[in-house]
Amino acid sequence: MELSSPTFAPGAEIPMRHTCEGEDVAPALQWRGVPERAVSLVLIVDDPDAPDPAAPQRTWVHWVVYDIPPAASGLPESGRPLPAGTREGLNDWGRHGYGGPCPPIGRHRYFFKLYALDRLLPAMPRPTKAGVEQALSGHVLAQAELIGTYQKRRP
Repeated sequence: MELSSPTFAPGAEIPMRHTCEGEDVAPALQWRGVPERAVSLVLIVDDPDAPDPAAPQRTWVHWVVYDIPPAASGLPESGRPLPAGTREGLNDWGRHGYGGPCPPIGRHRYFFKLYALDRLLPAMPRPTKAGVEQALSGHVLAQAELIGTYQKRRP
């Protein structure tokens, strides 16, 4: 399975438009090679370099999307509209949806992780990254990853 974006190359800088210094809209994503047995897809976007890449203390969650239909070949810019049946979990700002890169110091890495699962995830009252990861454990058929970077231009 492969995950890519028409907006930035693997390992390259995420354009400002997709960050807190810009319009804070999700970049368009594309994927291919989803296993035929897949029942759903999960996308998790996080930053393991928070708050400072020189001394990371936690992973900051930017977006949690699950129960994406396996026939979907990507998500449009802004993530809207989401494919029918798709659900969103909570990011670390405590809200549903995408929250773009907004690193307090230094250049951070942003991991876009896509999982193909052999089932839909169960209902969760407050779906977080931890809850979604726990629910997908043992059900991953394939996974793909895309990494982008960002460093604030304004202090």
